[in-house]
Amino acid sequence: MTLFGPSGNGESFYAAGYSHTEQAAKFVRGMGLDCFEYSFGRGVRMTEAKAVSIGDAFRAEGVEISVHAPYYINFANPSDESAQKSFGYVLESGKMLRAMGGRRCVFHPAAQGKMPREEAVSLTEERLKVLRDYIYLNGMNDLYFCPETMGKTAQIGTLEEVVRFCKIDEIFLPAVDFGHINAREQGSLRTVSDYKERLEYMIAELGYERVKHFHVHFSKIQYSVKGEVRHLTFADSEYGPEFAPLAAALKELGLEPYIVCESAGTQAEDALEMKRIYGAL
Repeated sequence: MTLFGPSGNGESFYAAGYSHTEQAAKFVRGMGLDCFEYSFGRGVRMTEAKAVSIGDAFRAEGVEISVHAPYYINFANPSDESAQKSFGYVLESGKMLRAMGGRRCVFHPAAQGKMPREEAVSLTEERLKVLRDYIYLNGMNDLYFCPETMGKTAQIGTLEEVVRFCKIDEIFLPAVDFGHINAREQGSLRTVSDYKERLEYMIAELGYERVKHFHVHFSKIQYSVKGEVRHLTFADSEYGPEFAPLAAALKELGLEPYIVCESAGTQAEDALEMKRIYGAL
């Protein structure tokens, strides 16, 4: 089953007088949505008791929960000390994810910095092998850790790079942000075949079973020559991508991902619009 939901709480959540993440479970379910992504973007500042409380609320409503690890993770940092911090950020996020009863932890792989591209990608790959070992040592190998496709050209995270990282171990599941791909590639996602090409590539490289329930981020994103500038809402008509061609491609290929909307403030409403488009096919 394909799931749809927002990343965090949008404007309508707060306008309705809500303030706690536990309340988001009923809010999301009340809208007819199926999942929710909690972001630790600026750091894992949560007690385990709070994570359990959030998990209980979402379990009661039958809404699946995922988390996004801190944004500043960088496995291509030349400093081993800094890389150690990145390992910690992912593992802390995984610990809270487990307390919440979720199974998916999304993370940004790396930034290229001043290294040649391949050197930075190779270093990231080696560090992710170490991360894999830490994940097994901590008994978190029943969770999925999802390296994300990135929107700026200076970031590590093309679709090909993410697929390469996912070949390290089955605990790694691709998090494909189609808004990021579209921004990085200057508006490349327009037709059903544009999406199918990417999806079929993933299936060929990783196998259908692994790709069937992959992780998706979707929003319209403004971009410049360097890629992503900022997230927009579905009301924007200047930048893409559009969801309908992706929905058609997913249906044609029999894929059932976990789709998180990252629109700027209207993420719940736009997630519902995606669910409507998908359901009408």
